[in-house]
Amino acid sequence: MGPLTLRDLAAIGVDRLKGVGEKKCAALKEMGVETVLDLLTTYPRRWVDRTDECRVSDLRAGQEALVLVTVRGVDKRIGRNRRSIVEAVVGDGSGRFHVVFFNQPWREKQLRDGLQVALFGKADVYRGGLQMTNPVVDLIGDRTGRIVPIYPQSEKTGLNTWEIAGWVEDALKRCEPRGIADPVPEAVRARLGLISRQEALHSIHLPETMGEKERARRRLAFDELLRVQTVLVMRKRALERESRGIRHTIDGELVPRLRAALPYQLTSAQERTIAEIEHDLAAPHPMHRLLQGDVGAGKTLVAVSALLTAVQGKHQGALMAPTEVLAEQHATGVRRLLEGVTVPDPGNLFGDRPLRVELLTNRVTGADRRDVLAGLADGSVDIAIGTHALIQEGVQFHSLGMVVVDEQHRFGVEQRAALRAKGDGDLVPDVLVMTATPIPRTAAMTVYGDLDVSVLDELPPGRTPIVTRLAEGELLQQGAWAAVRAEVAAGRQAFVVCPLIEESEKLEVASAQETYERLVHDELQGLRIALLHGKLPSAEKEAVMERFRRGDTDVLVATTVIEVGVDVPNATVMVIVDADRFGIAQLHQLRGRVGRGVHESQCWLLTGQALEGGAVNPRLQALVDSTDGFFLAEVDLDLRGEGTLMNTAQKGRSDLKLASLRRDRELVAHAREVAFEMVDPDPLLEGHPLLLDELRVVFNPEDEEFLFKN
Repeated sequence: MGPLTLRDLAAIGVDRLKGVGEKKCAALKEMGVETVLDLLTTYPRRWVDRTDECRVSDLRAGQEALVLVTVRGVDKRIGRNRRSIVEAVVGDGSGRFHVVFFNQPWREKQLRDGLQVALFGKADVYRGGLQMTNPVVDLIGDRTGRIVPIYPQSEKTGLNTWEIAGWVEDALKRCEPRGIADPVPEAVRARLGLISRQEALHSIHLPETMGEKERARRRLAFDELLRVQTVLVMRKRALERESRGIRHTIDGELVPRLRAALPYQLTSAQERTIAEIEHDLAAPHPMHRLLQGDVGAGKTLVAVSALLTAVQGKHQGALMAPTEVLAEQHATGVRRLLEGVTVPDPGNLFGDRPLRVELLTNRVTGADRRDVLAGLADGSVDIAIGTHALIQEGVQFHSLGMVVVDEQHRFGVEQRAALRAKGDGDLVPDVLVMTATPIPRTAAMTVYGDLDVSVLDELPPGRTPIVTRLAEGELLQQGAWAAVRAEVAAGRQAFVVCPLIEESEKLEVASAQETYERLVHDELQGLRIALLHGKLPSAEKEAVMERFRRGDTDVLVATTVIEVGVDVPNATVMVIVDADRFGIAQLHQLRGRVGRGVHESQCWLLTGQALEGGAVNPRLQALVDSTDGFFLAEVDLDLRGEGTLMNTAQKGRSDLKLASLRRDRELVAHAREVAFEMVDPDPLLEGHPLLLDELRVVFNPEDEEFLFKN
């Protein structure tokens, strides 16, 4: 009998543990704990260090603190408006203080005299003494040991932290004779300074010191990341092995012709990215690459260069956008870029023929549509630009070689598969996914781990920097409106963006309407102002936008419908009302709508009131300090945590209980490296049976099919 694997632990029910009868078993099941594996991976949510605990005499008014105290007396009464109030006196050897709970009548039963509890909260001065209101209460029981683990407890299940701790200890003790198997090779552990899995499981639950707990967390977090990365790397390599790609001609004439026609030099980031893409295109397996570029970094040019690489080898290119408006804008932009670029054609009397770019969305109907469809099928259309209409039934390409997908997060795996099916025979088109939302590196490695990543991290010359200012309160906001009037007087235009109101679109429209009325009659009286919001019929939206593009409107008041892809080079100032309602990424996207022409641009962030004590909102301050989307994405991850990244329901993400993309940047990179080291020489992990088995235990059947369809 070898050491216990995750599969062994998953096969042992918690009912085998001491003191887990039917009732406790049901309560544990409520918590999602049915097996010993579930129990051992239910980690403490914090650890109380008794040797370093704040004593009552160290409490300071207005500061959050964690104290270990004994309950000395409890009292319950009904206050005004029938609210229950439970008061307790608690203390340690150094002093005592009051705790009060509003609307938590059950606390009276919970806090018995003589009970040891850990309280976490802010102490305030009340009637001359200190008092904590509604603190977090952790019942510790009579645990000995310097460090006390505190487990997630819920009123609903009625389980408390020392019961869970007792079962975990029992489970760990029973694992000792056989030991716990370790799927990470010893050489890798030594190189990365990782402790063994058995030691880690013991030390996360029963640490002697906080340092020991930290080493355990690092090891177990690495395991979680390694599992996710191994799956992604196996998927990436399987795609490369199993699908035949097109070996594109990268020394054709079209790309040089495009370059020669450009009135400016490419940035070195564009040069590097184009080289990375061409290297992929020349290879025999299909490209799968993510192109990240900040607002205005010149992604379109890189994409067009990739599409032309396909065309010069007698294939077709397709560019797919999430909305019709964006598809139409891309079509205009791409045609402008390709003006005068012709395709060598030996069958043509003049030796060259014009390059044919066509738009296909649901708005293209009748004879026009039939014409485009025929051109796609017979190969006379070189580049098709459209929405997902491009991959509907009934659209046939003659030889689709290269696909660019704009804004990946609105585009699922199924659509990518449908697109592959449009390829020629069993040849799979190359895919380039573009996103203007800069994603922190660690997140990109995890969320898009099956794609290679290219980054455009410099702006082309001639893009004017945007100055961002923060205006809090009425008085400072007058500066923003003065700036709008000054820019309009100088012949330029402005955007005013109204807040995002999650609860209802109706409210959002009302607030935009109200801002519009106020500006027309007050701050911007006499200017030509138009209103744009999501509830307008699309023909009217188009008309409003068209007038703004032409310059017939000075100021466009809009809800966030302008976030993506509105290009008006003459707009040089943006005012964002109630900016504190938006996230960093969204503010950065919005701000990118100005600064597209030759004039210096500005963005004003308006908020109602300054925070208490003159503090500045850290999100808004970050935007004032930097226009670098990648820096902002990292700040965003730090401020917000990774919850928002992970809820894209990526497969196997639920496995990240301890790992944090934010704190563990270095571990994510190590895990990815190790995954490649294991998978490249051994694509089916035959030499790592423990790890392979673990992936099968941790990932559910749909993932399995996905992973092991070889």
